[in-house]
Amino acid sequence: MASRTASKFPLPCRVQERRPARQCLRLAQALLLALVVLSGVEGAFAQTSGPAQSQSSPTAAASQSTAPDYSADPKWFPNVISTYRPQQVPPADLNNSSSLSGLIHDGKIELSLVQFAAAVVENNLTLASDRYDNYFAQADLLRTKAGQAARGVAAAGASVPDALSSGALGAGVGNAGGQFGNIGSFGAITGSAKSLTLGPRGVFDPTFSFSFSFDHTSSPLNTLVVAGTPVVANNTVFFDLGYQQAFPTGTSFGVDLANQRQSSTQQSLIYNPDLINRLTVSVVQQLTNGFGLTVNRRFQTVARNDIQITREWFLQQVDATLAQAEESYWNLVAAQEQVKATQQELQAAQQLYENNKRQQEVGTLAPLDVVTAQSQVASSQRDVIVAQTNLQEQELALKFFFSKKITDAIGDAEIVATDALPDPQDADVPPLEEAVADGVRNRPEIPQAEKNVLNDQIAVKVSTSGLKPTFNVFGFFATGGISGSQQILIPGSTVLANGGWGSVWNQLVTFKSPEYAFGFALTIPIRNRSALADNARASLLERQAEVSLQSTENQIGVEVRSARINLIQDKAQVTAATAAMDLSRQTLEAEQKKLAAGLSTPYNIILNQRNVLQAQLAEVQARATYANALVEMERSTGVIREKSHIDADDALRGKIVR
Repeated sequence: MASRTASKFPLPCRVQERRPARQCLRLAQALLLALVVLSGVEGAFAQTSGPAQSQSSPTAAASQSTAPDYSADPKWFPNVISTYRPQQVPPADLNNSSSLSGLIHDGKIELSLVQFAAAVVENNLTLASDRYDNYFAQADLLRTKAGQAARGVAAAGASVPDALSSGALGAGVGNAGGQFGNIGSFGAITGSAKSLTLGPRGVFDPTFSFSFSFDHTSSPLNTLVVAGTPVVANNTVFFDLGYQQAFPTGTSFGVDLANQRQSSTQQSLIYNPDLINRLTVSVVQQLTNGFGLTVNRRFQTVARNDIQITREWFLQQVDATLAQAEESYWNLVAAQEQVKATQQELQAAQQLYENNKRQQEVGTLAPLDVVTAQSQVASSQRDVIVAQTNLQEQELALKFFFSKKITDAIGDAEIVATDALPDPQDADVPPLEEAVADGVRNRPEIPQAEKNVLNDQIAVKVSTSGLKPTFNVFGFFATGGISGSQQILIPGSTVLANGGWGSVWNQLVTFKSPEYAFGFALTIPIRNRSALADNARASLLERQAEVSLQSTENQIGVEVRSARINLIQDKAQVTAATAAMDLSRQTLEAEQKKLAAGLSTPYNIILNQRNVLQAQLAEVQARATYANALVEMERSTGVIREKSHIDADDALRGKIVR
């Protein structure tokens, strides 16, 4: 009877049950479209916030033999779940490069200075470790694109000014927590007046949230008047959908859809079970403190500057490492020359000993002269051993510079430096003003200091914005519906009317129970001492950075002048050492002629041979010192990578492409 009567009862919730379902579908489609549009708008903001970034993943980039880019935005569509998986970071390459293995032939490694520099860039472990700092800076930029605060790269001197995180602006761009909508008192007998204030929230990356809960409660009562039963049992199912996002303009947007189904043992309820939903939309715009792209993109701008700072810092490490490595190379060349000089001196001593021995046998020379010559042979053998030991130590130093792993093949190989010690040239000493200008123009320290000044300038702008009162305007709209099963008394019977979700959604989309609000929130700090202190500190840090920039330029000038002075002095020492060696040889040749004529003694020959060896060793050392002075001149003027044929991108990649 009841069911038949109910089917004839003309209730709007039954007549319109199919129509709201279609409207619900349309609303869901509209919400999905809005989310896609908002994401696209944020993507447009990201594209206009700086240079275009590669969209390829780090793994794909690595597969193309290019340096990975960890700042690239991930491709989230159509493979949505890819953004929830860790980035594929290639394992650390702890093996020597193939080009180094190709240099080993017949147990020897023949190295020119250019080949050695390339091997250092590809295999030096210190540079390999420092190279990761570039990737840290890239990952920091990706973090700031999401609206989070930058972390900086402390090892590279790429810091984040503390003024960017002070005051009302918070540590990040916005507040990622919280939701706008809830059921609240909707469906209660009376509503209460309230004051509504909404603040900015969300980050640049859209956030979608979903929550679900089931709750059962049993409450014993001491009266039957209120509920009509001594025990009230409630079963509540609740689920909520939310979306929020902030934009670089200082705008934040949020949507929340809350739904509830509750059944109760209470009597005299209009709906039991009842169905309630509520849709809320909120928009907040910051107009003073926190307004504008400069303020809200502050961390992105700093992160981009930090990438450049870290890049220049790494190139500075490359220059320093190359300078140390090339000095070791020239020390190896000098050690090879020293071995040759001692071996030549040993041959001359042995030849003198043989000559003296033959003359002693025929009775034309005293036995003491033979013993003296034999003593010189032993002394020369000692000199050869010392020179060879020094050569082996220099080879080991070079192997440390250009190999990630000293394998048996590398450890046992003999290094043969194919470049000779340079001859002094007048062109090696540049004019002072030109050399200083080259140093200021080429040295990586200057771009580092300049970017630090830019970071502090951004901090000044942000702290200046923080001096203003906080003034936000907001708009809020909500709509909801309530329905459910209800018993309707008619003469002679009771009708059970089933109102479903269709009726609830119909009330939602037709705005049957709307709530809307708009307003503003103004916060005026009295005396404003904290913001003034932050602004003053930011301005002082900017001035300090400017002083540091000038100090860096001065330091480069000092280093260039010092390198030039040493180069001039070492050039003169090479000239003097070469002249001394020539004179020593001439003296030896003259003494040998006198000995042949019977006007000298073998002891004088031995003394002159020692003098020639000392002069040769002094000349080799002077030429090696001059070569190292040339290296320091190249480093101080910032041209050492150019002279070594090392491209900056190849150094960053760790792979020399010829």
